[in-house]
Amino acid sequence: MTDNLQPVIVGAGPAGVRAAQTLVRHGLRPVVLDESVRWGGQIYRQPPAHFQRSKKVLYGFDASRAESVHDTMAGLLPHIDYQPDTLVWNAEGGKLDVLRHGQTATVNYTHLILATGATDRVLPVPGWTIPGVFTLGGAQVALKFQGCAIGRHVVLMGTGPLLYLIAYQYAKAGAHVAAVLDTATLMDQVAALPALVQQPAVLAKGLYYVGWLRAHGVRMQGGVQPLRVLGDSRVSGVEWRDAQGEHNLACDAVALGYGLRSETQLADILGCRFYFDELQRAWLPERDAAGRTTVAGLYLAGDGAGILGADAAESAGERAALTLLADTGRVPEAVDGDRVLALDATLERAQRFRAGLERAFPFPAGWAAQVQDEVVICRCEEVTAGELRRTAHATGAVEMNRLKALCRVGMGRCQGRMCGVAAAEVLAHCTGRSVEQVGRLRGQAPVKPIPFGVATVLAPEESA
Repeated sequence: MTDNLQPVIVGAGPAGVRAAQTLVRHGLRPVVLDESVRWGGQIYRQPPAHFQRSKKVLYGFDASRAESVHDTMAGLLPHIDYQPDTLVWNAEGGKLDVLRHGQTATVNYTHLILATGATDRVLPVPGWTIPGVFTLGGAQVALKFQGCAIGRHVVLMGTGPLLYLIAYQYAKAGAHVAAVLDTATLMDQVAALPALVQQPAVLAKGLYYVGWLRAHGVRMQGGVQPLRVLGDSRVSGVEWRDAQGEHNLACDAVALGYGLRSETQLADILGCRFYFDELQRAWLPERDAAGRTTVAGLYLAGDGAGILGADAAESAGERAALTLLADTGRVPEAVDGDRVLALDATLERAQRFRAGLERAFPFPAGWAAQVQDEVVICRCEEVTAGELRRTAHATGAVEMNRLKALCRVGMGRCQGRMCGVAAAEVLAHCTGRSVEQVGRLRGQAPVKPIPFGVATVLAPEESA
């Protein structure tokens, strides 16, 4: 048994909570670092304490799962060191740099479970920087945490199951959903059914959302090519093209997104080896089925390791914690052997279901060829698609970090978290290479923006 074991979990969503529960059950007291002010993650984000809407209203079919995660974490509080409102912005072997209530601190660890979750995958269109355009996740946060809609007449545009979930949540909350515009086609979704039946309950929920929206008169259009968001000082409408021609629709807000991408920056900074996942069209940290990475003592769980959804995240969190316990000799692996087999089977089914979702909601591979030169790709540095193309052609740059050095794409406050996917697609298309061949932006600290004043204060200490 390791006497000085100090496990730290980054993230208090479904994966982080189940990892903490497992470690506590075996006698450990983990530190749980949570960027939010209350546990639950994005999917089960808790509203402020005075909020009056019930869990059933907030989470719909997932209310019981949300309540289970919330109640489990509440029961764990006396047995863990829970640190909410704490942003992990940098990492080195054995320590994490965090920002808490405007102050910096260092958290030491012997073993680390990263349950960092996911964020929106965005592919810009003309007008996406107009006030009133949100990501799908941002629109969901506004509803769950602030109890408000992003507009009076909302269009949801892009692809992925989140498109229909949020449309349903907005409509149920009383907002007017003007349209759901999906780049995927009905044929895509029909072709995916054999894989989607791997999780019949999840499939049934998705079909219910679509049926409910149709029954309540919400306009839903598949096979679209988004053309532009209209407006000047505020969104006034959207335009798109389909097999019947070009269309436009008035609205005052747009939620835009093309599925989710894993938050992998901390794993990158800590030295994990990455691989290109063809299914998710993304670079992900290498890990084995038990959650181990290529860095000793570092484990991954949940959507931060690859998008599998909230249900699978709970299983992955428990699995990673059991692996940590086995690796440290705290609990022999054979003790929980049956449970490990059950968790692995659950995660394998989730992976097959994920393949079905990618077939049902495919990445719009033609986007890079269609995006106009004037469209801003990197908002932080105001780098357009045309500038990316001109730089690549003029300099011969064929790799993302070289392109970054030459035109500053991904060099702003978000460190490429929002623009990296789109920039790689543009570079791959204009150089005739695959997205895998052009590589990825390397993770840099701070992984998320921190106040300038904090960095100024830290400088003398770091140089001392």
